[in-house]
Amino acid sequence: MITLGLTGSIGMGKTTTAQMFEEQGCPVFDADAAVHRLYDKDGKAVPLIRAVFPDAIKDGAIDRAVLGQHMRKDPLNLKVLESFIHPMVGELRAAFFEQAKADGADIVIMDVPLLFETGGDAYVDKVVVVTAPVEVQRTRVMARPGMSEELFRSLLSRQMPDAEKRKRADYVIFTDKGLPFAREQVQKIITDLRKS
Repeated sequence: MITLGLTGSIGMGKTTTAQMFEEQGCPVFDADAAVHRLYDKDGKAVPLIRAVFPDAIKDGAIDRAVLGQHMRKDPLNLKVLESFIHPMVGELRAAFFEQAKADGADIVIMDVPLLFETGGDAYVDKVVVVTAPVEVQRTRVMARPGMSEELFRSLLSRQMPDAEKRKRADYVIFTDKGLPFAREQVQKIITDLRKS
């Protein structure tokens, strides 16, 4: 089973690209979705976060906006959060791999926004970076609800520059040329991996 890391900076089209891989029969482990599950009402992370950041709990779930404020206020808070969230995500990932193997998948996708930043690239066979020009990225991100220039800059500051990600990638998918073009690139990567 080939493990393909899928990454890209915010607003580059990674989620849409992950769906394209899924449409081609490649199971996708979405790290962000795993975190959302942990943060949801009665999620596994709720009791721990309640103990550290009690004001970040609303109706039994984690309010990501309040939690985000704590992270931006003190970078040490992020380290504390990651120290217990990463192992929980690891458990969900292990269960995903077990299921994918049982289902006979030949290629699985690890959709991880901070793949390089967290050293996750060491645990995958190949890496795909999703990219688009800076102006396309900015337009996409600024159109998101609740997005501000300050928040955009803060998110980018935690991410490796796009040019560096592309340099480290085994494959690069350009998402500014329309969906058919991106879909074609996904298909080429799958074909290439199945040949090897």
